[in-house]
Amino acid sequence: MHTDGEAYERFMGRWSQRMAPVFLDFVGVQEGHRVLDIGSGTGSLAGAVLGTTQTSRVVGIDASADYIARAREGLQSERVTFEQGDAQRLRFPHASFDRTLSLLVLNFIPDATAALREMIRVTKPDGLVAAAVWDYGQGMEMLRLFWDEAIALDPASDARHERHMPFSRQGELTRLWREGGLADVHEVPLTIPLDFAAFDDYWEPFLGRQGPAGAYVSTLPHNRRSQLEDRLRTRLIGAADGRNIRLKGRAWAVKGTVIVS
Repeated sequence: MHTDGEAYERFMGRWSQRMAPVFLDFVGVQEGHRVLDIGSGTGSLAGAVLGTTQTSRVVGIDASADYIARAREGLQSERVTFEQGDAQRLRFPHASFDRTLSLLVLNFIPDATAALREMIRVTKPDGLVAAAVWDYGQGMEMLRLFWDEAIALDPASDARHERHMPFSRQGELTRLWREGGLADVHEVPLTIPLDFAAFDDYWEPFLGRQGPAGAYVSTLPHNRRSQLEDRLRTRLIGAADGRNIRLKGRAWAVKGTVIVS
């Protein structure tokens, strides 16, 4: 996957920033907690922890060196560190964190079961492990509308639709958490508004090759890309006169408690 920090910010990072405090409200990070941020990206969740607490500390790990560099540049605090790492093989000792969190990235980890096992291992007994994944098929309207029109033009593109990704449907995170042995598992939908100043604010981030949708756009010849752009423009302008477009972004979030052994 293409991992350009600036392109990511325009495409999905701005929505991660909006979702982060909503996710934290669901999780419940308290003063003094040590938090591990799995797939920290450009720092949205870590920034929300710093902004809502005075003494909590965060360690963010991400596979992308570019994302890590951008996070370090944007969040310069003694309470946060970022490092490149693999969620499936964490370097941290057992029971190192009060909260281990993953915001909008678990579905991109090749072996999510191994990642969850590691998340549980490094979390203290009675600590919380939590994650959220976009509801690509229904509630993440920015991407659902994109794929509606892409598939109308090219039915074969349905195979690329993020709705086929794991953990993006109701109940799938709950099943994974329970299979992992976590207690008091609770899943909820989290919804935020996605506001676009104009159609170009919606469309241009797809040209940055971010995620499955951006990767798909990058493969299209010029005429097919223009057709897709025109279909989306017509659909969104019809809904909002092409300006001040508001869509909905819904994610499924789950949390569970590490059992005392």
